[in-house]
Amino acid sequence: MSIAQDLRKLAEGLQRSDRLPVVFLGHGSPMNAIEDNDYSRSWTKLGETLPRPQAILVVSAHWMTRGSTLVNVSAMPQTIHDFYGFPQQLFDLQYPAPGAPDVAKEVVSILASHPAEGGETWGLDHGAWSVLKFLYPGADVPVFQLSIDMTKDLPHHVEIGQALRALRDRGVLILGSGNVVHNLRAVRWDKGAAAWDWAEEFDALFADRLGAGDIDTLADRGKLGKLLQMAHPSVDHYLPALTVAGAADARDSLLFMTDDIDLGSVSMRSFVYY
Repeated sequence: MSIAQDLRKLAEGLQRSDRLPVVFLGHGSPMNAIEDNDYSRSWTKLGETLPRPQAILVVSAHWMTRGSTLVNVSAMPQTIHDFYGFPQQLFDLQYPAPGAPDVAKEVVSILASHPAEGGETWGLDHGAWSVLKFLYPGADVPVFQLSIDMTKDLPHHVEIGQALRALRDRGVLILGSGNVVHNLRAVRWDKGAAAWDWAEEFDALFADRLGAGDIDTLADRGKLGKLLQMAHPSVDHYLPALTVAGAADARDSLLFMTDDIDLGSVSMRSFVYY
């Protein structure tokens, strides 16, 4: 199915519901923020289809904490350029969206038992702004980030999504940004290089289990075994996908987008629950 057909299907589904969708985008290389490619074009088209939320909550692979979940409650989150060795054009990019302090503080309360804390030491890292600039290019929708606690195992991050699910009925778009497969040690730099077999296998397993609603398997290291270790030497890019899956429920339909493997070992698979 083409991206145009995908988005028509999504638009039809959104017209039947007052709930906001929940979105996971495989953001890949920071260069996607300044390149005209299949990924950036798909994000632009998705942004043209999505409703305008009252606020956006972003769970990015690039805000990792240990021992607690942090919520950015600042009124004007800074644009963070959390990378090096890239063109100056990337460092010049700004995404000056306002924060959503009131909603963010409510999220702190919702997640109090996890535990969660509010703070202003973060902003919008490239996992957030590199895709938001295509979804909402005017940077005029309030946005704030939620960290991923790297001391907690996979089921915890599903539970975070479940706890946040009700926000969808209150005008909040939950956006996860990471990659279903992310192994930078195994990157193949040759343009058009074939994907590793294990990358394709994990990506296909993820899509199959997600489509079946089997989130328990996707959050079970024992069932995923060595394949998870190969796809994710560190699970930072995987956890936002689990949080997004947790924020969905049985009423949702699932739509996959941009399901190819980039650089041999980075899945660009994206998906939307609506």
